[in-house]
Amino acid sequence: MDDYPLLNAFLTMMYLFLWVLWFFLLFKVITDIFQDHSLNGWAKAAWVIFVILLPYVGVLVYLIARGRGMGRREAKQAEDREAAFRQYVRQAARPEGEAGSGGGHVSDLAKLAELKERGHLSQEEYDKAKTKLLA
Repeated sequence: MDDYPLLNAFLTMMYLFLWVLWFFLLFKVITDIFQDHSLNGWAKAAWVIFVILLPYVGVLVYLIARGRGMGRREAKQAEDREAAFRQYVRQAARPEGEAGSGGGHVSDLAKLAELKERGHLSQEEYDKAKTKLLA
């Protein structure tokens, strides 16, 4: 360890960090290229070839040319994911009997009582339907 000074260890760690950071940025740019729906297939292919053949220049040019759009697309995707999550939570929190048309057990019981009052259901049919609904 005597022949490897502390400054060289620091520089090695810094180079390793910059190398990992570079790959993160490269993958982020390639992911953005494929997730951008405004680009057609040829434009995506050209950007990927440019980024792979000239990685440093390609990524820097991509960030300069389309960097602002990257942020907007990322924000839009986050909003879409949040909206989908909220919709899922609303759907999952809905009572079991309220599957699609809204209502639930209370509204179904009210409908049964109304049918019984109008004379469309007998007391026996009402009791069976009520028991089935509450089971």
